[in-house]
Amino acid sequence: MRTIHAQKLSKEAFSPYGQYYNLMSPEGYNLDGFFPDRVLMPFPGGIPAGFSPLITEKPAEYIIEKSEYHNYAQEGILPIDSDILVYVAPASNKPVPELTEAFLVPKGTFVALRTGVWHMGPFPVDREIAHILIALPERTYMNDCHVVEYSQDDRIKIEL
Repeated sequence: MRTIHAQKLSKEAFSPYGQYYNLMSPEGYNLDGFFPDRVLMPFPGGIPAGFSPLITEKPAEYIIEKSEYHNYAQEGILPIDSDILVYVAPASNKPVPELTEAFLVPKGTFVALRTGVWHMGPFPVDREIAHILIALPERTYMNDCHVVEYSQDDRIKIEL
């Protein structure tokens, strides 16, 4: 098993995988406290956005056992009450666990993953249970979700 270190979220390091914005500390131009269009996630063909709660438990160890991607959709991730670990690998036509990176995402920071980026559900960091909002086009989890289980040799341990 390979080990990777979680890195602090930065625009430069995360830009190959998508974008993010801290909704708890917004910056820049605003209209009386309204900060418009800070993260854009276009969905194809006018499909409605689905906003789904994810409740996840903190594991004893942060082990990446599988990964998924979406061919036709970006995915939005918003940790509500816990900092989280998000792991990602570049979009490709086959799994690339050796290219996996992990990022610490502060609660209240909205992450938009690019189409095709390998990822899976995030891990809580500072709480035992995390409540996370997931944004995907309606029914993506049924018609555009490609999951790969890693072999023992390809599994990855994340260290903080």
